[in-house]
Amino acid sequence: MRVALGVAGGIAAYKAAELARRLQEGGLEVQVVMTAAARQFVTPLTFAALSGRKVITEMFAEHGGDEANLSSAIEHVAVAQDIHALVIAPATANLVAKLAGGIADDFLTTLYLATRAPTILAPAMNVNMWEHPATQRNLQTLAERGVRIVEPEEGYLACGMTGAGRLAGVETIAQAVFQALGAAGDLAGETLLITAGRTEEALDPCRFLSNRSSGKMGTALAEAARRRGGQVILVSGQASVEPPAGVTLERVRSTEEMAQAVEKHVQEATMVLMAAAVADFRPAHTATTKLKRASVPPALKLVPTRDILGEIARGKKPGQLLVGFAAETENVLANAESKLRAKGLDLMVANDVTQPGAGFEVDTNIVTLLFPDGRQVAIEKMSKLDVAHRILDALVEMRRKSAEPKTDAPAPPRTKLKRAGKSR
Repeated sequence: MRVALGVAGGIAAYKAAELARRLQEGGLEVQVVMTAAARQFVTPLTFAALSGRKVITEMFAEHGGDEANLSSAIEHVAVAQDIHALVIAPATANLVAKLAGGIADDFLTTLYLATRAPTILAPAMNVNMWEHPATQRNLQTLAERGVRIVEPEEGYLACGMTGAGRLAGVETIAQAVFQALGAAGDLAGETLLITAGRTEEALDPCRFLSNRSSGKMGTALAEAARRRGGQVILVSGQASVEPPAGVTLERVRSTEEMAQAVEKHVQEATMVLMAAAVADFRPAHTATTKLKRASVPPALKLVPTRDILGEIARGKKPGQLLVGFAAETENVLANAESKLRAKGLDLMVANDVTQPGAGFEVDTNIVTLLFPDGRQVAIEKMSKLDVAHRILDALVEMRRKSAEPKTDAPAPPRTKLKRAGKSR
């Protein structure tokens, strides 16, 4: 999805840079539009570097030293039709008045009139300007037109006064944008049980068998699900990243501990995503003291660990969606397809961990989504958070389709109407 981020002239303009990054983290493409006054506070280069796009600053082409980072509206005549939302942060009292009055004297105000996408407005100004009847009337006018107003916070202002007028928090504004797009609340009412990280199987008090998983994919799934309104239970083995705030966290170390934690929560989960890299084998015996070089046996006997995903699949409750992950090094799709069928999963996420930019210990991933009906959707290299959103998109679509009324049911038999006199 694409959004236009309008930046008006005010000291809070610097916070728009953080907002641009936050919207991108949420999977949105951001086109920045700056007023002339905004350029007095933050340079277009800042937003061009963050968004990877030229910044629209004027209605018509201009010449200047920063031309490489600037763009005119004439180059973007389709912006009004292409965006899914217009968010303006900060919105000054002057800009609010222009929007309420229908004045279109630059690209940002023209874009507001031209687009039919939802508009989110985050005002920021002096407390007296905020409380002035003219400003409040203008905001009421905009709200009546359907503009979403993210009211400013109270606190110390740049002018030295204290009161309402400080730009709302970046997260608050971002959530308003996500909600306007329907991307933040589409998992409301769902409880997602997600596993992440790696398990470790002890050889002795000092050593263990494990793998290279960083936990980044599972943690990204938890973060994305939380942002979209889901209740998240994260069962995490060892990981190199911190779990997101706002989730129920269960820390585990071994496969057995993970299995017990999953058993504890699986019945309350409506969606289960098993992204953890679980050890397939463990030592048959764990030494109680450190093994010495001279006393190590010539062979290490291993036994299988519990098949957590298989156990869940066998006891899957009606309506529960179950997602598996297959990290492979060869015959990737064939092996993933086999697991999908054998366990009766609703979705399998497969990736080739030998590919650069995919798999363990990196911030990006390259995966293929496999569905029970035989469909395969390849997802190109992108951040693990973006991949997480794609996976969740697939689950949301499954929910939507399952809620649709069945259309293949036979039509009820037609009853022949009998004529009753001459009544009409």
